[in-house]
Amino acid sequence: MLRHHTGRRRHGANYSNPAPMYSPPPVNHHEYNHLNMADIHSWHGSETSSSIDVPHHMETRKRRFNQPFLYAEKRQCFDSAPPPYDMSPAQVPVSPRRHFPEVGEPMRAAEHGDPRFPMQLRPAVPPPSDSHSWLQSCSTDRLSSEMLELFEACQQQSSDLVWKEVCRVQLQEDIRRLYPVARLYLTGSSMNGLGCRSSDADLCLVIEARKKHDVVAALSELQKLFRTLSYIVKATVIRAKVPILKFKERSSGLEFDLNINNTVGIRNTFLLRSYAFADLRVRPLILVIKKWARHMKINDASQGTLSSYSLVLMTLHYLQTLKEPVLPCLQKDFPTCFDPSLLVDQIPEEAKRVPPFASKNPSSLGKLFIGFLRYYSTEFRWDQQVISVRLAKAFPTTSSTVWKNKFICVEEPFERRNVAQAVHKKIKFDLITAQFEKSYRIVQSHGNLNSILPLRDIINKEVSHS
Repeated sequence: MLRHHTGRRRHGANYSNPAPMYSPPPVNHHEYNHLNMADIHSWHGSETSSSIDVPHHMETRKRRFNQPFLYAEKRQCFDSAPPPYDMSPAQVPVSPRRHFPEVGEPMRAAEHGDPRFPMQLRPAVPPPSDSHSWLQSCSTDRLSSEMLELFEACQQQSSDLVWKEVCRVQLQEDIRRLYPVARLYLTGSSMNGLGCRSSDADLCLVIEARKKHDVVAALSELQKLFRTLSYIVKATVIRAKVPILKFKERSSGLEFDLNINNTVGIRNTFLLRSYAFADLRVRPLILVIKKWARHMKINDASQGTLSSYSLVLMTLHYLQTLKEPVLPCLQKDFPTCFDPSLLVDQIPEEAKRVPPFASKNPSSLGKLFIGFLRYYSTEFRWDQQVISVRLAKAFPTTSSTVWKNKFICVEEPFERRNVAQAVHKKIKFDLITAQFEKSYRIVQSHGNLNSILPLRDIINKEVSHS
């Protein structure tokens, strides 16, 4: 049985001498290469521009354009660290029409060094070749096996991420008609390694400093621009606490949420990414927890329940506070790497400085999932404690008026606000806690995921989005 403690955190691993069995996959940090503006090209630029052919994909999701795409030589880059060889983008003539491979189809050109697909365009963060076998070796029980099956079926595919990057490049080029030095960043689950096949894409547009009351006006300007773009539909400004422009890419139906200068999203993308790849069990566990919460109708902040971000932080906190932690406290151990004052372009560079981590906790996926449900069912004190990934512990709600009279308190690691403030009605809080308690009892008794989730239906629905 996994035990928690909320006092002094004991590190169950070290950074310098990771145990071979639990050494994590290399963390492939996405780089935002926006400094050289001249190297960003449009899809529809001159064929004499520096360009490359892109892989064929997404036909099954109606993802096709009638015009050829030109890729950027400098872009929000998907570097693997380090690539096995140095290679600059090849000068390949643009074909009249692109054909993309099916979602989930292996990127054979990238894997075999095809010069038409340079290493820096590889969007996936493939773990070492033995990671799958390692996860299988510690997933011998039924619950763990079902969790691994769900993860492998639903995780975001490399081709999905390529498509989002293609859209980002085109959007940035068009947005620069309004804001010539604007930089557009892909953030959220698409970039932090925690996305599904059906995940929408979050974008952060960084432009010159603007007062907060000008953000909605800027989004309205972008809305007018987007309505002139043939590949964008349903552009709508949402006047929320963080205003966004919501829109879809026409041919695929892929949804985007674009904000302006909300750079904390870039910071937490790289923090969560560092945690996601610190241990091979983190990504499968979080995906299962999000699918579970969505099925139980407790994963929708617009309906007064938990946001996906809150659920991720709750999971990371749980993994940090086990007697033998699965995860470290990165903000405490490497404060300069995740300094809130870092400039945007420094964030990915600093994240690279975090060394590999190895946990001494041997628990299976199934044990960790049951432990997660038990922790929030029987151990965590909702009315007295704040969930903190920043400190890798729960601290008392009495420490600040920020946490006063809140049903659930989950600290944002950089802004230190409550990201679970959407849960402001007791009936919703009771629903959340009841689902934790009920699911814990059932899974503990039956020992399988199907007892609380319709696995096959969820997998079929996810695949249908591809």
